[in-house]
Amino acid sequence: MKISSVLIKENEINEICERLGKQITADYQGKEIVLICILRGATVFMADLMRKIKVPCEIDFMSVSSYTGSKSSGDVKIIKDLEDSVEGKHVIVVEDIIDSGLTLSHLLKLLQSRNPASLRLCACFDKPERRKTDVHVDYIGKQIPDEFIVGYGLDYNGQYRNLPDVCILSESD
Repeated sequence: MKISSVLIKENEINEICERLGKQITADYQGKEIVLICILRGATVFMADLMRKIKVPCEIDFMSVSSYTGSKSSGDVKIIKDLEDSVEGKHVIVVEDIIDSGLTLSHLLKLLQSRNPASLRLCACFDKPERRKTDVHVDYIGKQIPDEFIVGYGLDYNGQYRNLPDVCILSESD
């Protein structure tokens, strides 16, 4: 596997974070929010996004997995659960990318059962043509084509997360 091209440059990612931060700030004026970062891929995005949000916010983390390498296993596992209760709180799940929607659908049902005041979803990248289940995304950074991407927190077997741009990974040498 190697990088074949750059799909989204660092400056465009900064603009995405700025736009989403303004949207979230406008939607939550006078409220406090809890941002739930889905580990590990969303960490870079959440770090950038939360600095653009101008309302009080707490953060928490979940680790959920359904992937091995570049393929989804279809079996969703909660590896790390939240530290704090979300009951009665305004919650925004922060995700790096949404493709099939199966993992997020499972996760959102679980979080909704914990009685938050509100529950929304923010994704840096969205692959709508890969959707296998209906998942409403409240805040979308950018819709992208059905390519396997790495960089900006996204990985292939733990590699490439530290790239500042989002790149397309190719199987050809």
